Amino acid sequence: MPQHLLPPWNFRLRTCLQDLVHIHGHEQHTVVRVFLLACIGTVTMPLYYLIWHHFFPQEYESLTLRALGIVLCLLGLFARCYHPRMLQAYLLLTLSYVLPFFFTYMFLMNHASGVWGESLLIALVLLFHFETALAMQAYLAGTLAACCAAIVAGDAATLLSKEALQQLPIHWFTIAVLSVAKISRHMLAQEKLAGLGAGLASVAHELRTPLSSVNANVRGLLRTYGTGICRNGEEKFAAIDALARIQFEVRHMNHMIDLFLLSASAVRQNLRPIEMVSMHAAVAAMLERYPFVSHAQKQQVALELRTDFHFAGQSELAVIVLLNLLRNALKAIHRAGKGRVRIIVDGQHQVPRLLFIDTGCGIARHHLPLIFRRFYSYPAHNGSGIGLALCQDILRAWNSRIRCVTREQAYAIFVLEFPPVLATTAR
Repeated sequence: MPQHLLPPWNFRLRTCLQDLVHIHGHEQHTVVRVFLLACIGTVTMPLYYLIWHHFFPQEYESLTLRALGIVLCLLGLFARCYHPRMLQAYLLLTLSYVLPFFFTYMFLMNHASGVWGESLLIALVLLFHFETALAMQAYLAGTLAACCAAIVAGDAATLLSKEALQQLPIHWFTIAVLSVAKISRHMLAQEKLAGLGAGLASVAHELRTPLSSVNANVRGLLRTYGTGICRNGEEKFAAIDALARIQFEVRHMNHMIDLFLLSASAVRQNLRPIEMVSMHAAVAAMLERYPFVSHAQKQQVALELRTDFHFAGQSELAVIVLLNLLRNALKAIHRAGKGRVRIIVDGQHQVPRLLFIDTGCGIARHHLPLIFRRFYSYPAHNGSGIGLALCQDILRAWNSRIRCVTREQAYAIFVLEFPPVLATTAR
């Protein structure tokens, strides 16, 4: 059936499924798990109602409770389309209801039967495959609500029965084991990143030597062509332009090496603030160091100093953050074939901030939640995908934050907000 003839809900679901498959490699694991568990819940909730109601009848069953669970699971099929904050709220509500509340309540209402005891244990295993803090909140809220509901339903005696209480040590042991296993996996991932950083350091060392040699020879040739006499002026300017381009690429490669090394070593490097940094000085240093292709490109960037401010951080890391933002902004302008970049230092704002504004191609709404994910890049193969993730890691270490406000084909504004420390009046 043509897409324009599909019912609106069907077309929306199909679009979300296509997006999920298309960017699976870049999507958050949480979103993928929510989607898959929603699919399972949507099928198993009605299926097990039939099993426990008709084939192996249980003492207590509730079609109303299962219907509410089915509705929540159906909403999870659209998890890919949710804003991150909305997704977190949905997760807490749905996990609390579908896993600890529903299974604990059914366990109690069926007088701690073996079937529902095993079902509740499986539900807890699924729950604690999510983030531990989120799972613990859902576990406490859902279990408490289920106990209260059982008391209201007049089955309070089961709460203190031997059959129910003897399940608690098993549940708590399961939760503890799953939490420790997750910590072990995290430590293993950190060790792998540390090994990757060591390998990149060796590769970087081998790359920097030929790059330095190329750069030195380019500088020598530029001096020769720049001051020498050449019979053919066009050839002279063409050679100078080619050499300048080579020099730009060398500087760009060195910058990318710095990014890879810093990203790989972020798990080991101390990113905490060690000095007070002037934002105006950091922006000036960034503009001085950025390898602009031409004077015209440099003219596309404007600095607006409203009020300088200082923040607790590291000067070199601040420059790296700003270099990434400027590089991304200029690439957006190049893709759009239009636009300019404005950098606004605004220390007078209630929260001292830096605004990085480009009027290039903007960012599509469905890509916005992903731009700070490590190794995510858009368009595909458009960079390493580590720049913005690294920026976010650095700013978090400084108790600051970075966010993006954008409109596709119009603008992108990256807002860097810092804790109020010290503001100085602009001259």
